[in-house]
Amino acid sequence: MTRSDAPGTRMSREVAEIPQAAARLLDEGRVAIAQVAAAIDMGRVSHAVVSGRGSSGHAGTYLRYLIETRLGLSAAPAAPSVVTRYGASPRLGEALYILISQSGRSPDLVAAAEQATAAGAQTIAIVNDAGSPAARACRHVIPIAAGPELAVAATKTVINTMLAGLLLVGALEQDKALAAVAKTAPERLAQALALDWSPWARRLSGAPAGFVIGRGLSLGSAREAALKAAEVLGVPALAYSAAEVLHGPKAAIRSEHPILGLNAGGEVSDSIEDALATLTRQGSPVFSGSGTKPSLPGLGPGDPALDAIALLVPVYRALEAEAARLGRDVDSPPGLRKVTETL
Repeated sequence: MTRSDAPGTRMSREVAEIPQAAARLLDEGRVAIAQVAAAIDMGRVSHAVVSGRGSSGHAGTYLRYLIETRLGLSAAPAAPSVVTRYGASPRLGEALYILISQSGRSPDLVAAAEQATAAGAQTIAIVNDAGSPAARACRHVIPIAAGPELAVAATKTVINTMLAGLLLVGALEQDKALAAVAKTAPERLAQALALDWSPWARRLSGAPAGFVIGRGLSLGSAREAALKAAEVLGVPALAYSAAEVLHGPKAAIRSEHPILGLNAGGEVSDSIEDALATLTRQGSPVFSGSGTKPSLPGLGPGDPALDAIALLVPVYRALEAEAARLGRDVDSPPGLRKVTETL
């Protein structure tokens, strides 16, 4: 599916814009990200905390793996309710605290970031709206430059958020190789946009449930794919690490449950392939663009840090196309709003 022949939904247009949005971030955001990285005093950082919900939380999972593997810091997810509901004030004076939010307007995320800033944390907001309350709550701001996103299902903002995290970690680490990888993002994302994963989406749309398997850098993408399956197709989907799925979850997977494997390569690649092979042997329908006998078109060898992001693009494309085929309201799924505010 190309931009010219995509169905006329907002979501399809926004998915088609992903390579251009990434190029815009590289063009407009690189200097800002370098300035933020230069302002961070890594000498007084003992750990990292990443805050976000929904798709932003999944981008945060990806970022936490980058922080731990590249920067050597322990990275934990924030629990905003600790501040907003329990009235606690975590000691965060030595923390690198990163808030991720597309809209930047959820009161609990804002309140938790304000508490972190007041506690002395070095706080960074990665947002699409640089004038949002979340941006004002943090010491530093990284705009993701994705442009307006009108469909309820976030797509290009998720990709640009993850790419901004990659650029930030590269700048903090002063890793020229990672910076070089990031420069290839628009081309790699365009390659991913050309992949047709409709066989998986069609099988999923008629299923009672589905599963998505990833690990390491691709675990956040697996969780994001599962969320989008529920959001766009209305099919409940569960995401698991390849290290976890063969424990308890395996007992719940049956032949009517399609499985999507997201393998970005790297150190955990063999673990993901082993898990997918085991599930195939038990009779589950497995869809994957990796392995010796891929059932979906794949990207081919690349850098795992970038490909963990790129693998989301054919997921978005396939889910949107299948929902449109079924006549579902792709842009405004029942009961959902673009901005969800929690406290």
